Amino acid sequence: MSFSEEVLRKYEKYVNPGLAKLLRFMGLSAVEETADGSQIVDTEGKRYIDCVGGYGTFALGHKHPKIIKAVEDQLRKMPLASKVMLCPQVADLAEMLATYTPGDLTYSFFCNSGTEAVEGAIKLARIATGRSKIISAFNSFHGKTLGSLSATGNHTYREPFLPLLPGFVHVPFNDVRILEGMIDDDTAAVLLEPIQGEAGVIIPSPGYLKKVRELCDARGVLLILDEVQTGMGRTGTLFACEQEDVVPDILCLAKALGGGVMPIGAYIARPHVYTAYQEAPLLHTSTFGGNPLACTAARAAISVLVEENLAEDAKIKGTYVLERLRATAQKYPGMVREIRGRGLMIGIEFTSDAVGGLVMSEWIQKGVLTAFALNNLRVTRLEPALTITYEELDVVIQTFDSALSVSMPLMDIG
Repeated sequence: MSFSEEVLRKYEKYVNPGLAKLLRFMGLSAVEETADGSQIVDTEGKRYIDCVGGYGTFALGHKHPKIIKAVEDQLRKMPLASKVMLCPQVADLAEMLATYTPGDLTYSFFCNSGTEAVEGAIKLARIATGRSKIISAFNSFHGKTLGSLSATGNHTYREPFLPLLPGFVHVPFNDVRILEGMIDDDTAAVLLEPIQGEAGVIIPSPGYLKKVRELCDARGVLLILDEVQTGMGRTGTLFACEQEDVVPDILCLAKALGGGVMPIGAYIARPHVYTAYQEAPLLHTSTFGGNPLACTAARAAISVLVEENLAEDAKIKGTYVLERLRATAQKYPGMVREIRGRGLMIGIEFTSDAVGGLVMSEWIQKGVLTAFALNNLRVTRLEPALTITYEELDVVIQTFDSALSVSMPLMDIG
């Protein structure tokens, strides 16, 4: 039995048999062993360019040396906090986020993941307004814990766990008119992604977020923006909402915030919202949230993003990749419906699930890791490191061409 088969057998026996079956079906039974920058090496020595990027986690690549160094230094000092004394890493990271997030976003709460950040934002919105209704969008993805799942707009993940939390409703993304009609006197907040990631990289019309902000202001409703996937330079600015000069009342972050080294999530709120916790500061807490290692990694990640101007790099590289992917797709009519993206958040929508699956399988076999969008299996998404080289991007484009070439004769496109 090969090592990969042994690991897969343990997945089947001890982890999740369904997941093991899916990985086997998708040809993802290789076992990762080491990673550096934009590349992963499996136990057989095969090298892959990572364009999944931990679903947006590895914006700075794997094992960025500055982040590793910062975390190693902190590990030797104090890995976890006592929780009863002041933690300077929490204070320093909160100050940094207040400095770099837009507008007057000021107060940060630290947790361990994106879904926790959304959970915390929902709780804050409800206590700050005294209302319970949360409006989010169809095809949105805000996490899978109970509260964030109630906001997530995909019935596949929701229905097995009904009834979910009351007070959540969904509206079409990119439609301010319908959104306005759903706001009532019990509405606490509107919760949106600036770009819907798991829906297949759905980019709203220009001005949409600004109109939503104006509507929320006019109706006395909070705006929560989930930038767990779009934040940290991914779309060409530090935060996607900056592209429309929109300041949310609460901003949710995670994934790339930990620099690809430590798990950390956060929500950052404006002062007029956070006053709800001034008299009762222990209403929402987390044992491991804001631990010194994670905060140190996040501070180092933000420093690298800013000092190396990686958001601008993402914008330039994204334009480069989109142009070449689209030109490549035109050579194979009937296979690709649309290629869209902003910065290095790119979705390739195929003409069917089957075509997408076949091309993605070929791509992976040729050494480029990609993944489906969870809410749209016709879409394969690319979220490489912002530090990916142009040489690596050229390989990604070349293997896309090759994967389409191999796949086209096997499909009855019609």
